[in-house]
Amino acid sequence: MYLIKRSLLVSIWFVLLTLPLLAVKVDTTNETLIWRWENMLYVAVSAFVLYMLWLLAMRWRSRQRRSEELAQPRVHNLYSTITDNKVIVGAFNLILLAILVLLPLLSSGYQINIWTTALIYVILGLGLNIVVGFAGQLVLGYAAFYAVGAYTFGLLHQNFGVGFWVALPCGAAVAGFFGILVSLPVIRLRGDYLAIVTLGFGEITRLVLENWIEVTNGPGGISNIPRPALFNLELSDTGTAVWVYYIVLLFMLIAFISLLRLKNSRVGRSWIAVSEDETASEVMGINTTWAKLTAFALSAVWAGIAGVLFATKTRFINPDSFTFMDSALFLCIVVLGGMGSVYGMLLGAFAIALLPEYLRAFSEYRMLLFGAAMVLMMIFRPQGLIPPKARQYRVSKLLGKEAQS
Repeated sequence: MYLIKRSLLVSIWFVLLTLPLLAVKVDTTNETLIWRWENMLYVAVSAFVLYMLWLLAMRWRSRQRRSEELAQPRVHNLYSTITDNKVIVGAFNLILLAILVLLPLLSSGYQINIWTTALIYVILGLGLNIVVGFAGQLVLGYAAFYAVGAYTFGLLHQNFGVGFWVALPCGAAVAGFFGILVSLPVIRLRGDYLAIVTLGFGEITRLVLENWIEVTNGPGGISNIPRPALFNLELSDTGTAVWVYYIVLLFMLIAFISLLRLKNSRVGRSWIAVSEDETASEVMGINTTWAKLTAFALSAVWAGIAGVLFATKTRFINPDSFTFMDSALFLCIVVLGGMGSVYGMLLGAFAIALLPEYLRAFSEYRMLLFGAAMVLMMIFRPQGLIPPKARQYRVSKLLGKEAQS
C-alpha cells in the first residue's frame, strides 16, 4: 500500500508539472485552446509504473545489501577460484585475442570501423583508469589530451609532411608534456576542486582549437591526414581499414599488458595507496606528489597515442570531436568497467562504443535504452562489471608454526 501511495503522489506531481506543456495547445489561427487530456493519461500511467519499478528495485537492493555479508564469502571464493587459476585466465586471454585477430577477416568494412573505434576507446579507458581508477584523481577534461595527440599528428603532417610512425611518439610526448604541465598547479587539489580544474583545462583546449584559426584552421579542422603505410604497398579502402585495425589492436595490447604489470609494481601500489588514503600514504613514506605526477603524465601519454590513432583512422579532425561529452564518455568507461580494474576496461569500452551502434535498429530510442541500462547498472552493480580484485597476503603455515613456538 505504501508503494502504491508514493507512486500515485509522484504520478500526480508529474501530471501537474507537465500540464502546461503537454495538455494545452494554442490554436493561433482560431484563437482557441485545445486540451489534450490523453497526453496527461500517458504521463500519469508512465510515471506511476516507472516509479513503482524504481521503488521495487530499491527495496530489492536493500535486501541484497542485508544478505551481502552472508553471501560475500561464497561469491568471493568462487571469483577468487576463477581468477587465481592461471589456466582459466590464460584460456580466456587466448580466446579473446583470437576473436580480435580474426574479426576483421570475417567482417565487413562497417564492422571493422566500429570495432577500431571500440579498441581506441579501450586505450582511452585504460589510460584514464591510471589517474582515476589507480590514483583516485577525478579528471573531467581527459578529451583535451586526446585532442593534443590528434592535433599534433595533424599539424605535423600539414606543416612538415610527417607520417604516422614519426608522429606517434611525438603525439605521445606532447600529450605527456601537457599532462605534467596541468598536474603541476593542481597536484595539491583533491576531489571536486581537481575535477573543476581539469574540466576547465578541457574547455580551454577546445576553445583554443576553435579560435586559433591561423594554426588549427578553427572549426574547419584538419583533413587529408595520412594512413600508416605498409611497405609502400597500395591497399584498397577495406585493406587500409584492416591494417589500421591491427595497428590499433597492437597498441591496445601494449597498453593492456603494461597496465597489468604496472598495477602490481611499486609505482602501481603507490597509486593505489594514494587513492585509498593520501595522508596515510605520505606518512608511510610514499612521495604522493611524484605518484600523482607520474599518473597524470602516463595517463596523458596513452590519450595522446589514442588521439594519433583516431586521427589516422578518420583522416579528419576538428574541435567537435573533443568536447566535454567525450570526456564524460571516457569516464563512463572507467566507472562501468570497474574503477581500478584492467579487464573491466575491455567490457566498459565495448559496451560504450558498440551498444549505441548495434541498437540503431531502435532508431531514436537507442540512447534512451542505453541510458536506462547505465542507470540499472549503477543500481544493481555500482562497483562495475568487473570490480578490481583486492591484493591479498597470506602467512605461510611454516611462519605460523614458528610464531606459535
